[in-house]
This record gives sequence, C-alpha cells and structure tokens, in this order.
Amino acid sequence: MTQTSFALTNRHGDVIRGNVHVPDAAVNAPVLVIVHGFKGFKDWGAFPAIADDFARHGIVTVRFNFSLNGIGDDDTVFTELEKFRRNTYTRECEDLADVIDRLVEGDLLPSGADRSHIALLGHSRGGGIALLHASRDRRVRAVAAWASVSTFDRWGPQLKAQWRERGVLEVMNQRTKQKMPLGLELLEDFERNHDTLDVPRAVSRLTIPLLIVHGEQDVSVPVEEAHALRDAADPASTTLHIIPAADHVFGAQHPYAGMPDLMQQAIDRTRDWLRSALR
Repeated sequence: MTQTSFALTNRHGDVIRGNVHVPDAAVNAPVLVIVHGFKGFKDWGAFPAIADDFARHGIVTVRFNFSLNGIGDDDTVFTELEKFRRNTYTRECEDLADVIDRLVEGDLLPSGADRSHIALLGHSRGGGIALLHASRDRRVRAVAAWASVSTFDRWGPQLKAQWRERGVLEVMNQRTKQKMPLGLELLEDFERNHDTLDVPRAVSRLTIPLLIVHGEQDVSVPVEEAHALRDAADPASTTLHIIPAADHVFGAQHPYAGMPDLMQQAIDRTRDWLRSALR
C-alpha cells in the first residue's frame, strides 16, 4: 500500500489538499472518497487509519480538506479562521464536485483504478454534503453516511436573530479552545438555497445503494436523524446500521490513539457493504 498527496485549485481559485491511499493491487480497484464534517479535517484522529484500512482491502481511498475548512499548510491546526468564517454548504458541495471531476478526468488516481466505481463516505455534516452530491452525480455508485445530519438547520430563531445582528456567530472548538467564527454567509446560503440543500429530499431521489451508520449514544447528531434519513430513502436500496454505545465519532479521538472497537465496527460494516454495493 502506498500514499500520495495532492493540492488542486478549485473553481474559485482556492486550494484543496488531499491524500490518495493506493492498494498494492490497484487494477480495477473501486474508489472511495471520504468527506469530513464540521470542524473536521482529513487528518483528524482516525481518518488516515480509516483510509489505510480500506486501501489494505483493495479500495483506492481519497481524503481531502474542504478549501475553507480553516486548515492551512499545517494539516492539524486551524490557522485560517478567516476562510472558516466564509465557508458555506454550497461551497463544500462545489469542492466535492471539483475533487470528483479531478479524480475522474485527471491524474490523481493510479492508472488501474476503476473510475466508473466511485463511492462516497461522509461523516456528520460531511454526510449531508455527500448525500446531496450523490443525488446529483451519476458517477457516484454508492454512498455511506456516518453519523450524518438530516438537516443543515442547526440553530433556533433566537440564535439566528443574534447571528444576523452581529454578522458572525462564534462556536467553541472544545479541543483547541478556539472561538471559530461563522459568517452570515453560511446562514444566508442555507436560506437562499434551502431547496437544493434539503438533505431528505436529496435522499429520496437516490437510486444507488445507501448505507447509514450511526452511534446509538450520539449527542452531537441524535440517532433520530439516522432514522429520518432512512425514512426518506428507498427501503429497497438502503441499509441502516445502529452501533450500540457508540458516540458521534465511534470512540475515536484526536490526536490518534489507536483504532477503537466501535470505529472498527463502522469500518468493517461499511467495507462489507461496499463489496456488494460496488459489485
């Protein structure tokens, strides 16, 4: 197994950094793209090890940072909070589309990779982004949502009013203790594009295999949101897997301290599902 890194320029002129994990035998290998969530990044905790696991089992695996996620040259530190402030859901959807365009049409993948068998794996907010994209892009053949949101509307009326009054909403990063700013652009993007950012509506349009994996004890994104996604989806092509006692990150932590059993369960369940979904 080998790993390469890349930096591509998106449609807005911003940089998207990523890594490609390549199996020892990459001929006809399917491609899995991992999509991180809010306050997440490609090198958070178990993500590199997760990509290694899939690659060891014959899947070319790509992880990347959204261009405005706040991570710069240092892969694990939020040094670009002004970019974080400007990020929007639409921008993340565009970033994911640009990554897939480059994977299919460019030179990021090994020559033997099967570009006709692409799957997405999104975590938390990244799950919602992955589901939106999968509903629009016929090149995506399967989508897995880990601890995924069922809606991007995470704020009540009072908080929205304060956000509009101040022009910015600060959220605490409990790990780094940074106050991370959300610009009004994020709220306005959601309200302006409410229909195109409607996750259950996107899920209802899916005609490809969908796997939903969620922790029973998730307090960041309650397990009821997994059931809402399942209820919106085609039951014939949808699998829901609830992991008892698992939290939002399935026991993982940052910095990486080994693969938790609960996270390994999510990986194993997804890998088995992928073998069938991409067959």
